[in-house]
Amino acid sequence: MKLIEALAVLQKAGPEDSPFPVALICGFTAQPLLTFLAAHLQSRLPGRRVEAREGRFGDLIGNLERYLREPCGAAAVVLDWADLDSRLGWRQHGGWGRALVPDIGNVVARKLDLIRDLLMGASGAGIIAVALPSVPPAPVEPVPGWQYGELESRLDEMVGSFAARLSPVPHLRLVNPSRLAALSAAHQRLDVRTLLQAGFPYRLPHTDALAGLLAELLHPPAPLKGIVTDLDNTLWAGILGEAGIDGVAWDLDHHAAHHGAYQQMLQSLADSGVLVAVASKNDPALVRSALARPDLLLRAGSVFPVDVHWGPKSQSVARILQAWNIAADSVLFIDDSALELAEVQNAYPAIHCRSFGDDPSQVAALVAELADLFGKPSDSKEDSLRLDSLRAGAELAAATAGAESLEQVLAGAEGVLTIVSLSNPPDPRALELVNKTNQFNLNGRRIGEADWLRYLGSPGHFAWMASYADRFGPLGKICVLAGRLTGGVLDVDTWVLSCRAFGRRIEYAMLGALFERHSLARIRFHFAATERNGPLQDLLRDLTGAPPAGEIVLDAAGFEARRLAWFLRVE
Repeated sequence: MKLIEALAVLQKAGPEDSPFPVALICGFTAQPLLTFLAAHLQSRLPGRRVEAREGRFGDLIGNLERYLREPCGAAAVVLDWADLDSRLGWRQHGGWGRALVPDIGNVVARKLDLIRDLLMGASGAGIIAVALPSVPPAPVEPVPGWQYGELESRLDEMVGSFAARLSPVPHLRLVNPSRLAALSAAHQRLDVRTLLQAGFPYRLPHTDALAGLLAELLHPPAPLKGIVTDLDNTLWAGILGEAGIDGVAWDLDHHAAHHGAYQQMLQSLADSGVLVAVASKNDPALVRSALARPDLLLRAGSVFPVDVHWGPKSQSVARILQAWNIAADSVLFIDDSALELAEVQNAYPAIHCRSFGDDPSQVAALVAELADLFGKPSDSKEDSLRLDSLRAGAELAAATAGAESLEQVLAGAEGVLTIVSLSNPPDPRALELVNKTNQFNLNGRRIGEADWLRYLGSPGHFAWMASYADRFGPLGKICVLAGRLTGGVLDVDTWVLSCRAFGRRIEYAMLGALFERHSLARIRFHFAATERNGPLQDLLRDLTGAPPAGEIVLDAAGFEARRLAWFLRVE
């Protein structure tokens, strides 16, 4: 993005759009970086108006302290060597030389400790993106440029330790220096002219690259949920029907190590809760035996479902999407055949498709892209339950098919719905559910962490999160409901239920608990139809007897007259 393009993006936001506040915390002149950061965020936030603000020049720590006293929105903290010791910059002349190396190291260590403590204690402020120093320090120590000097190595060691302490903290996100290096070469970042004249250290291409990564951290794209993979010449090298179970390979000896790397990434993603399925034109018995090989790096138990037949791949994808109960735009399909990719893409225009090629370098790039498409800052317990809950759902469906009625199955399921009020700071799973759930979502609104914290902290606001388990297995935390309570009326602003919990009448139990716990006369839902929230529209239509639109009011008597029975215990 060029500067003129950034300014044009910012002009598209209207005064009626809801604000998205963000603070840029740095010690140098902030305006060019502030403009690019706001533009990158604006391009990711249609319908919002990014309000970016800066602090005082030359006072990074003071700016951070002031933000933490009154946090307003998200924040991007950008470190520069001169913030840690002015002798490492070009604007102030504090003396250079080897004799100063120990003292500079001590000053930098103290500053980093102070900044680290401030950042780690900022859990109530929302997401904070942190960029480490990205331009080289001044040549304080007179060593040739091809030698890694004492001061530079010590600085890198201290910054590395600083980053290692911060990277696991949930509310902090660090810019990856390697990704920044791929976008902006180190020797093309520093602009000494603008630094000396205006106090801004970066060339504009580096400013754009850094701002883009900060925006990704502050408002990341929603990760995809599932991968559908081919087998022959994709999961392994070779054609199973020709080479046999022992003839397919994924190791160095058979020049197929890139297939092994792909398997490792799939298993890593599966361990993090990503759904992995197989769609293959093959012999089902051969596939079962091949997937059972003990040396396969993708464990057979991590794959569900395995759809193997000789028909079009789009038929496999249809059954897999139905089994997962997720939409095609949350799924990636990987195959080595351009024809198969085109056939699936034609049937499901919203699905993401990638080709698995013969070139190991291309496969390595694909494996790295999978981390971008599916990766998350951290895993939750619910991630590990996702596959088991889908299998449990299949068991429930099978049990229902063989029973006289759904009520008979639910009555014997021994379901328990556990409801808790969200505390401060709230469980991060709650916001994850709100921003990832589509089919049972009251209005489709996505909420930033800072907005979510402000909402929950406002007078009269509250939120419930519910988890569920029955004899088929635990589903984990699957429901969030948030609203504003005034007298005997509850205004519900947010209500989501994970698709894997459908069919158990949890939604009725949640409403029943609300009416009973708060002695409500009415519940008013702030509803908006989306392309995906058909299940919630059906529920509101059943409860009110009318097509849902706008504000929907449900009174206690109407709920009792129209609700379905639930056969679970509410705690």
